[in-house]
Amino acid sequence: MPWQNSGGGRGSGPWGGGPHGPRRPGGPQTPDLDELVRKGQERLRRLLPGRGGGTGLILVLAIALILWSATGLYRVGVDEQGVVLRFGKYQESTLPGLHWHLPWPIEVALTPSVTTRNQVDIGFRQGFTGRGGNLLDESLMLTGDENIVDIAFTVFWRIKDAKDYLFHIQPPQSATVKAVAEAVMREIIGKTPIQRALTEGRSQIQDDTRKRIQEVLDDYQAGIEILEVKLEKVDPPAQVIEAFRDVQAAEADRERFRNEAERYANKIIPEARGRANQMLQEAEAYREQVIAKAEGDAARFLSVYEEYRQAKDVTRRRIYLETLEDILNGVDKVILDEKAGGVVPYLALPELDKARKAGRAAGSEGGGQ
Repeated sequence: MPWQNSGGGRGSGPWGGGPHGPRRPGGPQTPDLDELVRKGQERLRRLLPGRGGGTGLILVLAIALILWSATGLYRVGVDEQGVVLRFGKYQESTLPGLHWHLPWPIEVALTPSVTTRNQVDIGFRQGFTGRGGNLLDESLMLTGDENIVDIAFTVFWRIKDAKDYLFHIQPPQSATVKAVAEAVMREIIGKTPIQRALTEGRSQIQDDTRKRIQEVLDDYQAGIEILEVKLEKVDPPAQVIEAFRDVQAAEADRERFRNEAERYANKIIPEARGRANQMLQEAEAYREQVIAKAEGDAARFLSVYEEYRQAKDVTRRRIYLETLEDILNGVDKVILDEKAGGVVPYLALPELDKARKAGRAAGSEGGGQ
Protein backbone atom coordinates (compact mmCIF):
# COMPACT_ATOMS: atom_id res chain seq x y z
CA MET A 1 0.00 0.00 0.00
CA PRO A 2 1.19 3.63 -0.47
CA TRP A 3 1.75 4.30 3.18
CA GLN A 4 3.88 1.11 3.38
CA ASN A 5 6.55 2.70 1.18
CA SER A 6 6.33 6.24 2.49
CA GLY A 7 8.89 5.67 5.21
CA GLY A 8 8.95 7.48 8.47
CA GLY A 9 9.16 4.42 10.84
CA ARG A 10 6.61 4.09 13.55
CA GLY A 11 3.41 6.03 13.09
CA SER A 12 3.85 6.26 9.31
CA GLY A 13 0.59 4.37 8.56
CA PRO A 14 -2.84 6.03 8.40
CA TRP A 15 -3.76 4.64 11.84
CA GLY A 16 -0.63 5.82 13.59
CA GLY A 17 1.59 2.75 13.08
CA GLY A 18 3.21 0.79 10.37
CA PRO A 19 1.68 -2.42 9.02
CA HIS A 20 4.16 -4.55 10.91
CA GLY A 21 4.85 -2.20 13.83
CA PRO A 22 4.13 -3.09 17.42
CA ARG A 23 0.60 -2.68 18.69
CA ARG A 24 -0.29 -1.35 22.08
CA PRO A 25 -1.89 -3.86 24.35
CA GLY A 26 -5.62 -3.40 24.72
CA GLY A 27 -5.82 -0.85 21.86
CA PRO A 28 -7.94 -1.17 18.69
CA GLN A 29 -6.53 -3.45 16.06
CA THR A 30 -5.53 -1.95 12.70
CA PRO A 31 -8.00 -3.03 9.94
CA ASP A 32 -6.65 -4.71 6.80
CA LEU A 33 -7.79 -2.80 3.69
CA ASP A 34 -7.23 -5.75 1.34
CA GLU A 35 -9.48 -7.86 3.52
CA LEU A 36 -12.20 -5.23 3.45
CA VAL A 37 -12.10 -5.04 -0.37
CA ARG A 38 -12.24 -8.80 -0.68
CA LYS A 39 -15.25 -9.09 1.64
CA GLY A 40 -17.08 -6.36 -0.31
CA GLN A 41 -16.54 -8.24 -3.57
CA GLU A 42 -17.88 -11.46 -2.08
CA ARG A 43 -21.03 -9.76 -0.81
CA LEU A 44 -21.62 -8.23 -4.26
CA ARG A 45 -21.28 -11.64 -5.92
CA ARG A 46 -23.85 -13.12 -3.52
CA LEU A 47 -26.33 -10.33 -4.37
CA LEU A 48 -25.97 -10.76 -8.15
CA PRO A 49 -27.71 -13.78 -9.75
CA GLY A 50 -25.70 -16.29 -11.76
CA ARG A 51 -22.60 -18.20 -11.03
CA GLY A 52 -19.97 -15.70 -12.10
CA GLY A 53 -22.07 -12.54 -11.57
CA GLY A 54 -21.66 -11.43 -15.23
CA THR A 55 -25.36 -11.70 -16.06
CA GLY A 56 -26.36 -9.77 -12.97
CA LEU A 57 -23.90 -7.04 -13.82
CA ILE A 58 -25.44 -6.72 -17.27
CA LEU A 59 -28.90 -6.51 -15.71
CA VAL A 60 -27.78 -3.76 -13.36
CA LEU A 61 -26.24 -1.87 -16.26
CA ALA A 62 -29.48 -2.25 -18.26
CA ILE A 63 -31.58 -0.92 -15.38
CA ALA A 64 -29.16 1.98 -14.95
CA LEU A 65 -29.38 2.70 -18.70
CA ILE A 66 -33.18 2.71 -18.58
CA LEU A 67 -33.21 5.08 -15.61
CA TRP A 68 -30.67 7.33 -17.30
CA SER A 69 -32.79 7.39 -20.48
CA ALA A 70 -35.87 8.27 -18.44
CA THR A 71 -34.18 11.48 -17.32
CA GLY A 72 -34.61 12.73 -20.90
CA LEU A 73 -38.37 13.05 -20.50
CA TYR A 74 -39.55 16.65 -20.12
CA ARG A 75 -42.84 18.51 -20.32
CA VAL A 76 -43.52 21.84 -22.05
CA GLY A 77 -46.40 23.82 -20.54
CA VAL A 78 -49.12 25.56 -22.54
CA ASP A 79 -47.49 28.93 -21.80
CA GLU A 80 -43.97 27.71 -22.61
CA GLN A 81 -41.79 26.87 -25.59
CA GLY A 82 -39.22 24.09 -25.43
CA VAL A 83 -35.64 24.55 -26.64
CA VAL A 84 -33.35 21.50 -26.86
CA LEU A 85 -29.57 21.97 -26.65
CA ARG A 86 -27.07 19.30 -27.69
CA PHE A 87 -23.73 19.88 -25.99
CA GLY A 88 -24.82 23.50 -25.53
CA LYS A 89 -25.75 24.05 -29.20
CA TYR A 90 -29.31 24.67 -30.37
CA GLN A 91 -30.94 21.53 -31.71
CA GLU A 92 -34.71 22.11 -32.02
CA SER A 93 -37.77 23.89 -30.62
CA THR A 94 -40.75 21.95 -29.25
CA LEU A 95 -44.39 22.78 -28.72
CA PRO A 96 -46.40 22.28 -25.50
CA GLY A 97 -46.72 18.64 -24.44
CA LEU A 98 -44.57 15.68 -23.28
CA HIS A 99 -41.26 15.23 -25.13
CA TRP A 100 -37.98 13.31 -24.86
CA HIS A 101 -34.40 14.32 -25.51
CA LEU A 102 -31.10 12.52 -25.15
CA PRO A 103 -30.26 12.44 -21.42
CA TRP A 104 -27.80 14.72 -19.75
CA PRO A 105 -24.98 15.52 -20.43
CA ILE A 106 -25.71 15.01 -24.15
CA GLU A 107 -28.82 17.16 -24.43
CA VAL A 108 -30.60 19.65 -22.17
CA ALA A 109 -34.12 21.11 -22.53
CA LEU A 110 -35.04 24.69 -21.56
CA THR A 111 -38.68 25.79 -21.23
CA PRO A 112 -39.01 29.61 -21.01
CA SER A 113 -42.49 31.08 -20.67
CA VAL A 114 -43.58 32.86 -23.86
CA THR A 115 -46.92 34.27 -22.64
CA THR A 116 -45.81 35.99 -19.43
CA ARG A 117 -46.28 39.77 -19.56
CA ASN A 118 -42.98 41.19 -18.34
CA GLN A 119 -42.35 44.84 -17.56
CA VAL A 120 -39.38 47.16 -17.22
CA ASP A 121 -39.65 50.42 -15.26
CA ILE A 122 -37.47 53.33 -16.38
CA GLY A 123 -37.16 56.52 -14.36
CA PHE A 124 -38.92 55.05 -11.32
CA ARG A 125 -39.27 51.81 -9.34
CA GLN A 126 -42.46 50.23 -8.07
CA GLY A 127 -42.81 50.93 -4.36
CA PHE A 128 -39.82 53.29 -4.35
CA THR A 129 -40.75 56.82 -3.27
CA GLY A 130 -37.32 58.45 -3.28
CA ARG A 131 -35.51 59.99 -6.22
CA GLY A 132 -32.04 58.51 -6.23
CA GLY A 133 -29.27 59.59 -8.54
CA ASN A 134 -29.58 56.52 -10.73
CA LEU A 135 -33.27 57.25 -11.28
CA LEU A 136 -32.55 60.86 -12.22
CA ASP A 137 -29.92 59.62 -14.66
CA GLU A 138 -32.65 57.57 -16.30
CA SER A 139 -35.51 60.06 -16.18
CA LEU A 140 -33.95 63.45 -17.04
CA MET A 141 -33.98 63.93 -20.82
CA LEU A 142 -33.34 66.83 -23.22
CA THR A 143 -36.23 67.92 -25.45
CA GLY A 144 -36.13 69.17 -29.02
CA ASP A 145 -36.26 72.82 -27.92
CA GLU A 146 -33.36 72.36 -25.46
CA ASN A 147 -35.44 72.05 -22.30
CA ILE A 148 -35.11 69.33 -19.66
CA VAL A 149 -38.04 67.06 -18.86
CA ASP A 150 -38.45 64.42 -16.14
CA ILE A 151 -39.95 61.25 -17.66
CA ALA A 152 -40.96 57.95 -16.07
CA PHE A 153 -42.36 55.15 -18.23
CA THR A 154 -42.96 51.40 -18.28
CA VAL A 155 -42.27 48.93 -21.12
CA PHE A 156 -44.36 45.75 -21.28
CA TRP A 157 -42.92 42.85 -23.28
CA ARG A 158 -43.03 39.09 -23.79
CA ILE A 159 -40.92 36.39 -25.46
CA LYS A 160 -41.75 36.03 -29.14
CA ASP A 161 -39.13 33.43 -30.15
CA ALA A 162 -37.47 31.37 -27.41
CA LYS A 163 -34.47 30.42 -29.56
CA ASP A 164 -33.54 34.03 -30.39
CA TYR A 165 -34.33 35.12 -26.84
CA LEU A 166 -31.90 32.58 -25.32
CA PHE A 167 -29.04 32.81 -27.81
CA HIS A 168 -28.97 36.31 -29.34
CA ILE A 169 -29.00 38.54 -26.25
CA GLN A 170 -27.04 38.19 -23.05
CA PRO A 171 -28.86 37.49 -19.77
CA PRO A 172 -30.50 39.20 -18.05
CA GLN A 173 -32.53 39.98 -21.14
CA SER A 174 -34.60 42.60 -19.29
CA ALA A 175 -31.45 44.72 -19.03
CA THR A 176 -31.23 44.78 -22.83
CA VAL A 177 -34.87 45.81 -23.10
CA LYS A 178 -34.28 48.57 -20.57
CA ALA A 179 -31.18 49.90 -22.32
CA VAL A 180 -32.89 49.94 -25.73
CA ALA A 181 -36.06 51.55 -24.33
CA GLU A 182 -34.14 54.32 -22.58
CA ALA A 183 -32.07 55.07 -25.68
CA VAL A 184 -35.13 55.17 -27.95
CA MET A 185 -37.07 57.41 -25.55
CA ARG A 186 -34.16 59.86 -25.43
CA GLU A 187 -34.06 59.88 -29.23
CA ILE A 188 -37.78 60.63 -29.57
CA ILE A 189 -37.88 63.22 -26.77
CA GLY A 190 -34.85 64.88 -28.35
CA LYS A 191 -37.01 65.58 -31.42
CA THR A 192 -40.13 66.72 -29.52
CA PRO A 193 -40.75 70.23 -28.07
CA ILE A 194 -41.41 70.26 -24.34
CA GLN A 195 -44.88 71.78 -24.70
CA ARG A 196 -46.00 68.96 -26.99
CA ALA A 197 -44.45 66.34 -24.71
CA LEU A 198 -46.34 67.71 -21.71
CA THR A 199 -49.73 68.02 -23.41
CA GLU A 200 -51.19 66.52 -26.56
CA GLY A 201 -48.11 64.61 -27.76
CA ARG A 202 -48.04 61.91 -25.06
CA SER A 203 -49.96 59.26 -27.01
CA GLN A 204 -47.86 59.87 -30.13
CA ILE A 205 -44.66 59.53 -28.08
CA GLN A 206 -45.86 56.20 -26.65
CA ASP A 207 -46.69 54.78 -30.09
CA ASP A 208 -43.47 55.99 -31.71
CA THR A 209 -41.38 54.63 -28.83
CA ARG A 210 -43.02 51.20 -28.97
CA LYS A 211 -42.48 50.92 -32.74
CA ARG A 212 -38.87 52.10 -32.54
CA ILE A 213 -37.98 49.71 -29.67
CA GLN A 214 -39.47 46.83 -31.65
CA GLU A 215 -37.41 47.77 -34.71
CA VAL A 216 -34.16 47.83 -32.71
CA LEU A 217 -34.86 44.50 -30.97
CA ASP A 218 -35.77 42.91 -34.31
CA ASP A 219 -32.43 44.09 -35.69
CA TYR A 220 -30.79 42.38 -32.69
CA GLN A 221 -32.91 39.24 -33.35
CA ALA A 222 -33.78 39.35 -29.67
CA GLY A 223 -36.96 37.26 -29.98
CA ILE A 224 -38.90 39.84 -27.91
CA GLU A 225 -42.24 41.48 -28.68
CA ILE A 226 -42.98 44.93 -27.22
CA LEU A 227 -46.62 44.95 -26.11
CA GLU A 228 -47.00 48.48 -24.76
CA VAL A 229 -45.12 51.60 -23.71
CA LYS A 230 -46.90 53.59 -20.99
CA LEU A 231 -45.80 57.05 -19.90
CA GLU A 232 -46.23 57.24 -16.13
CA LYS A 233 -45.09 60.86 -15.73
CA VAL A 234 -43.90 63.72 -17.92
CA ASP A 235 -43.00 66.80 -15.84
CA PRO A 236 -40.40 69.55 -15.75
CA PRO A 237 -37.55 69.00 -13.26
CA ALA A 238 -38.51 69.49 -9.62
CA GLN A 239 -36.19 72.52 -9.29
CA VAL A 240 -38.13 74.57 -11.87
CA ILE A 241 -41.59 73.04 -11.73
CA GLU A 242 -43.15 76.02 -9.90
CA ALA A 243 -41.79 78.51 -12.42
CA PHE A 244 -42.87 76.24 -15.22
CA ARG A 245 -46.38 76.08 -13.80
CA ASP A 246 -46.48 79.88 -13.80
CA VAL A 247 -45.46 79.84 -17.44
CA GLN A 248 -48.14 77.25 -18.15
CA ALA A 249 -50.75 79.42 -16.41
CA ALA A 250 -49.66 82.41 -18.48
CA GLU A 251 -49.88 80.31 -21.63
CA ALA A 252 -53.37 79.20 -20.63
CA ASP A 253 -54.43 82.81 -19.98
CA ARG A 254 -53.04 83.87 -23.33
CA GLU A 255 -54.93 81.11 -25.05
CA ARG A 256 -58.12 82.02 -23.16
CA PHE A 257 -57.82 85.70 -24.07
CA ARG A 258 -57.15 84.79 -27.65
CA ASN A 259 -60.24 82.59 -27.76
CA GLU A 260 -62.36 85.33 -26.20
CA ALA A 261 -61.07 87.86 -28.73
CA GLU A 262 -61.77 85.48 -31.59
CA ARG A 263 -65.24 84.80 -30.20
CA TYR A 264 -65.94 88.54 -29.92
CA ALA A 265 -64.59 89.12 -33.43
CA ASN A 266 -66.76 86.32 -34.77
CA LYS A 267 -69.75 88.01 -33.13
CA ILE A 268 -69.11 91.67 -33.95
CA ILE A 269 -67.87 91.27 -37.51
CA PRO A 270 -71.08 89.64 -38.84
CA GLU A 271 -73.14 92.30 -37.04
CA ALA A 272 -71.06 95.08 -38.58
CA ARG A 273 -71.33 93.48 -41.98
CA GLY A 274 -75.11 93.17 -41.52
CA ARG A 275 -75.44 96.82 -40.55
CA ALA A 276 -73.25 97.84 -43.47
CA ASN A 277 -75.39 95.84 -45.88
CA GLN A 278 -78.52 97.35 -44.35
CA MET A 279 -77.16 100.88 -44.74
CA LEU A 280 -76.19 100.14 -48.34
CA GLN A 281 -79.65 98.82 -49.08
CA GLU A 282 -81.29 101.84 -47.41
CA ALA A 283 -79.05 104.17 -49.37
CA GLU A 284 -79.90 102.36 -52.58
CA ALA A 285 -83.61 102.61 -51.75
CA TYR A 286 -83.31 106.30 -50.86
CA ARG A 287 -81.46 106.97 -54.07
CA GLU A 288 -84.11 105.17 -56.08
CA GLN A 289 -86.81 107.08 -54.16
CA VAL A 290 -85.18 110.49 -54.73
CA ILE A 291 -84.55 109.74 -58.37
CA ALA A 292 -88.12 108.53 -58.86
CA LYS A 293 -89.53 111.57 -57.03
CA ALA A 294 -87.36 113.94 -59.01
CA GLU A 295 -88.35 112.28 -62.23
CA GLY A 296 -92.02 112.44 -61.16
CA ASP A 297 -91.75 116.11 -60.20
CA ALA A 298 -90.05 116.87 -63.46
CA ALA A 299 -92.72 115.02 -65.43
CA ARG A 300 -95.49 116.77 -63.46
CA PHE A 301 -93.84 120.15 -64.03
CA LEU A 302 -93.54 119.46 -67.72
CA SER A 303 -97.19 118.40 -67.96
CA VAL A 304 -98.33 121.50 -66.02
CA TYR A 305 -96.11 123.68 -68.13
CA GLU A 306 -97.58 122.18 -71.27
CA GLU A 307 -101.10 122.92 -70.00
CA TYR A 308 -100.03 126.42 -68.95
CA ARG A 309 -98.84 127.14 -72.44
CA GLN A 310 -102.17 126.10 -73.89
CA ALA A 311 -104.42 127.87 -71.27
CA LYS A 312 -102.55 130.26 -69.07
CA ASP A 313 -105.52 131.75 -67.13
CA VAL A 314 -107.09 128.42 -66.32
CA THR A 315 -103.81 126.85 -65.37
CA ARG A 316 -102.82 129.82 -63.22
CA ARG A 317 -106.15 129.70 -61.37
CA ARG A 318 -105.86 125.92 -60.88
CA ILE A 319 -102.36 126.23 -59.48
CA TYR A 320 -103.56 128.95 -57.13
CA LEU A 321 -106.47 126.86 -55.83
CA GLU A 322 -104.33 123.72 -55.37
CA THR A 323 -101.76 125.74 -53.47
CA LEU A 324 -104.39 127.22 -51.15
CA GLU A 325 -105.80 123.72 -50.62
CA ASP A 326 -102.43 122.44 -49.52
CA ILE A 327 -101.84 125.41 -47.23
CA LEU A 328 -105.29 125.69 -45.65
CA ASN A 329 -105.91 121.96 -45.27
CA GLY A 330 -106.32 121.19 -41.57
CA VAL A 331 -106.48 124.84 -40.51
CA ASP A 332 -109.52 126.36 -38.79
CA LYS A 333 -111.16 128.72 -41.27
CA VAL A 334 -113.60 131.56 -40.98
CA ILE A 335 -115.36 132.67 -44.14
CA LEU A 336 -116.13 136.36 -44.56
CA ASP A 337 -118.36 137.76 -47.28
CA GLU A 338 -118.76 141.49 -47.85
CA LYS A 339 -122.04 141.05 -49.63
CA ALA A 340 -123.45 138.95 -46.77
CA GLY A 341 -122.46 141.60 -44.32
CA GLY A 342 -119.77 139.74 -42.36
CA VAL A 343 -119.29 136.17 -41.18
CA VAL A 344 -121.04 133.59 -43.28
CA PRO A 345 -122.76 130.85 -41.15
CA TYR A 346 -121.57 127.35 -42.00
CA LEU A 347 -121.62 123.85 -40.57
CA ALA A 348 -118.47 123.26 -38.49
CA LEU A 349 -117.65 119.83 -39.86
CA PRO A 350 -114.00 119.81 -38.69
CA GLU A 351 -114.97 120.48 -35.06
CA LEU A 352 -117.59 117.74 -35.20
CA ASP A 353 -115.01 115.32 -36.56
CA LYS A 354 -112.56 116.19 -33.76
CA ALA A 355 -115.24 115.74 -31.10
CA ARG A 356 -116.21 112.35 -32.51
CA LYS A 357 -112.58 111.14 -32.46
CA ALA A 358 -112.09 112.34 -28.90
CA GLY A 359 -115.23 110.45 -27.76
CA ARG A 360 -113.96 107.23 -29.35
CA ALA A 361 -110.62 107.57 -27.64
CA ALA A 362 -112.25 108.11 -24.23
CA GLY A 363 -114.50 105.09 -24.73
CA SER A 364 -111.56 102.83 -25.60
CA GLU A 365 -109.60 103.91 -22.50
CA GLY A 366 -112.64 103.28 -20.23
CA GLY A 367 -113.15 99.82 -21.71
CA GLY A 368 -109.47 98.98 -21.17
CA GLN A 369 -109.65 99.86 -17.49
